[in-house]
Amino acid sequence: MSSQGKLVSSSSELDLDRPNIEDYLPSGSSIQEPHGKLRLRDLLDISPTLTEAAGAIVDDSFTRCFKSIPPEPWNWNIYLFPLWCFGVLIRHFILFPVRCLVLAVGWFIFLSSFIPVHYLLRSHDKLRKKIERCLVEMMCSFFVASWTGVVKYHGPRPSIRPKQVMLFKMCPADTLTSPQVFVANHTSMIDFIVLEQMTAFAVIMQKHPGWVGLLQSTILESVGCIWFNRSEAKDREIVAKKLRDHVQGADNNPLLIFPEGTCVNNHYTVMFKKGAFELGCTVCPIAIKYNKIFVDAFWNSRKQSFTMHLLQLMTSWAVVCDVWYLEPQNLKPGETAIEFAERVRDIISVRAGLKKVPWDGYLKYSRPSPKHRERKQQNFAESILRRLEEK
Repeated sequence: MSSQGKLVSSSSELDLDRPNIEDYLPSGSSIQEPHGKLRLRDLLDISPTLTEAAGAIVDDSFTRCFKSIPPEPWNWNIYLFPLWCFGVLIRHFILFPVRCLVLAVGWFIFLSSFIPVHYLLRSHDKLRKKIERCLVEMMCSFFVASWTGVVKYHGPRPSIRPKQVMLFKMCPADTLTSPQVFVANHTSMIDFIVLEQMTAFAVIMQKHPGWVGLLQSTILESVGCIWFNRSEAKDREIVAKKLRDHVQGADNNPLLIFPEGTCVNNHYTVMFKKGAFELGCTVCPIAIKYNKIFVDAFWNSRKQSFTMHLLQLMTSWAVVCDVWYLEPQNLKPGETAIEFAERVRDIISVRAGLKKVPWDGYLKYSRPSPKHRERKQQNFAESILRRLEEK
């Protein structure tokens, strides 16, 4: 595929998700409607760049990927409001204490087993890893129970085989001997917990502060998780080497990667990073879709700590989720890693009912590059010059 073809494809994706400016103009008006004096609609007709800018101000597709969409209110009248208040009391003063007790019991059982196993079985590495794997899966199950998680798993479950290779039952024969990497769309840190309760994955994850960071450096370190710091450029090379070493390890846990690199609100998928698709492994897509009937599972880390996010889940009625284990995919002849990543993103997006947008999720953490700004400025200048030449 040529670079021009990629540009046309990305542009068409963006156009499908761009709001129609005419919808925000006064009724009965049109952008092409002539007027005696200069108005906003006339300016928008001068250049597609201005139209795009106005659309971004109104409702841009990038920001929408990282916004929580509030549910439609249902407690709007005198009959329903008392029922809603009763539900709030039930959730906060009955369900929440019970769930805290469940989580406390889970931590007690986990720590009383994990600490002795971790220190007393150091000379029996294989047995220690097996027990620690089971304990981590159990603790994740307690976490899911503390939200009253209703999770449906679809498709053949992954199963562990020798040499760390995670395989599907009934998977193609050419994948039975090659290492596999699992990739999934990313909505919240609880994605890892939902998947980990079924299979002990080693995940690549941003290093977090506080109690989450403590768990990362102690308990999750035991299952082979890989941490990185997004602000450190040198971490990319280090992580890339760790990924290659991990997938070739004989006894390592299977690797789980969230190639979007950031949490998206479960309505969209942003561009997949190509790192997971350059390892020479079979890629197994996993699609995750949350039902917002009781709570929105999206975690906006800029507005909410993970502790508050967990409290929000624990004071809801339930977390409802579907997980699909999809058919393993291999790199096709002549296919680049970027094209491979886009093909896998298509598969996940279709299965989970998510809308694709041509954005890099890391733009959430950084300013646009000077090259991008200069290209936009050049396009704008050319459109103005063409308009003046027509006059």
